[in-house]
Amino acid sequence: MGLLSLLLKDPASFLILSVLLLYSVIFHELAHGWVAYKMGDNTAKWMGRLTLNPLKHLDPIGSLMLLIVGFGWAKPVPVNLENIPNRRQGLILVSSAGIVTNIICAFCALLLERIITPDESGMTQQILYLFARINIMLAAFNLIPIPPLDGSKILMGFTSESVRRFLFKIEPYGFFIVIGLLFIGALNPLINFFQWIILSVIKVILFL
Repeated sequence: MGLLSLLLKDPASFLILSVLLLYSVIFHELAHGWVAYKMGDNTAKWMGRLTLNPLKHLDPIGSLMLLIVGFGWAKPVPVNLENIPNRRQGLILVSSAGIVTNIICAFCALLLERIITPDESGMTQQILYLFARINIMLAAFNLIPIPPLDGSKILMGFTSESVRRFLFKIEPYGFFIVIGLLFIGALNPLINFFQWIILSVIKVILFL
């Protein structure tokens, strides 16, 4: 369901879900830029992207897709690997940063859900749980090894030159490949598998 449908049925839930989705995506993109900055690339900082200001991150088409179909994206944070001394390490760490950040957000939300005192309506717990689920979903989705998703760039950092060339070759068409596979449901088992792994790891840590 797109957010527009939710707006008509439940405006309050629409507002809460919109903010949670927005900042989950912003945290993801901000993490890419911050790690790149720490590794020597100032591109994101120069372009004003190391900020929580949503206006700096919104993508018009991605935002429209979010409203219509419930799936969207923010503007990718610019990264120049030429500015990072170890390019392979930079590719892996910068690409992993957004996924790791979403997992940390999910962990913190589920931890808070466990330790805070429930309110009468249970609204706080519901919001924390929803925030966790959104971040787990984002992390799982971005682990898919198809360009331009982060999973493909992480894979590039660990694989041979021939695999990297293949992934670079299909990257111009990657967005359409991902959308097509999502439309026919071919990616659902992989996304569900990644979500299961992430949630299982979080649960193990929570119960240690």
